Amino acid sequence: MNSHQAKDVAANPHRAGEPQTLGFLLLDNFTLISLASAIEPLRMANQLAGRELYRWYTLTQDGQPVRASDGLQVTPDASMHTQLSLEWVVVCGGVAPYHSVTREHVRWLQSQSRQLKRLGSVCTGSWALGKAGLLDHYETSIHWECLASMQEAFPNVILNPNLFSIDRDRFTSSGGTAPLDMMLNLIAHDHGRELSAGISEMFICERVRNEQDQQRIPLKHVLGTTQPKLLEIVALMESNLEEPIELDELARYVNVSRRQLERLFQRYLLCSPSRYYLKLRLVRARQLLKQTPLSIIEIASVCGFVSTPHFSKCYREYFGVPPRNERLGSHDRQGNSHNAAPLIRQWGSEPTVKAPFSGAQQALANAQGEPTFASVLLLN
Repeated sequence: MNSHQAKDVAANPHRAGEPQTLGFLLLDNFTLISLASAIEPLRMANQLAGRELYRWYTLTQDGQPVRASDGLQVTPDASMHTQLSLEWVVVCGGVAPYHSVTREHVRWLQSQSRQLKRLGSVCTGSWALGKAGLLDHYETSIHWECLASMQEAFPNVILNPNLFSIDRDRFTSSGGTAPLDMMLNLIAHDHGRELSAGISEMFICERVRNEQDQQRIPLKHVLGTTQPKLLEIVALMESNLEEPIELDELARYVNVSRRQLERLFQRYLLCSPSRYYLKLRLVRARQLLKQTPLSIIEIASVCGFVSTPHFSKCYREYFGVPPRNERLGSHDRQGNSHNAAPLIRQWGSEPTVKAPFSGAQQALANAQGEPTFASVLLLN
């Protein structure tokens, strides 16, 4: 969760023993990989639990087929106006969301919000929620290509470069496989980390990324081609993390003064060159902590720190947690236990028409012959 304040994850409005129902609203040119990354963890949660924890429907504005960004046509389960008593609504965006979001989408999303739903998005679906005014003052993630344009369009949205964000009853993720990590975190909150870990193992996922993991945003996207010297300096920094280059030497490499170097970083990257260099080294250290068996002493050395205490101090100041706890995965950024926040029970409206048969039910029936069926025992 956010390091500055505790953020309760609003509970799903469902009755005990009943599956939680999700509606995936597909915008024109949505990205198929993001949709699959969001749905597959739900399917596997049902399989490993041996019962239907989640049920999902794909929706479009009028119930007609929609094309994904790769050209594949997807036939939805229903129109978004079908009364399904949804508890989660997830907007699936993709290419040019500002052209795909209609007034009807906006009105429908606002009506879902009034019914106390969990609202989320994958890839560029945050644009639709932002246009509906449903992300004001919420921590929000979106694919890095849309960060600048969304910030300009919706200044009250608290955008960040993270892979995903979970803030109260909003959950938003960037694209690609990031929705997988977001869903695993949400499943862990609702049904425990054992189930989330089991899903991760089934998908051969080396680790479950959390909200502090950031998108790798190409610096060229941030700067364009107007600052070749700055791009060259950053490339030198990235290539020399184990033995950091002195700033005066970096300046000489690109034929600028130390003062010019500092001005470039302050103007375009909003920090000093030494701070930016430190950030690169700490981000690399975090990757090594989570992805390798290297000792903390070894990681400190390969990331250019002269001593382990100095490394630990810098790491804690930047990430809010010491390296040892980061590796153990036992604390969040404020050092608090990962025990789930108290659940807030909220009730949505009852369905007024019979819901269509869910593909989740068929998938669960098909999984009954799998050796992993009901392999994770849930306590709830």
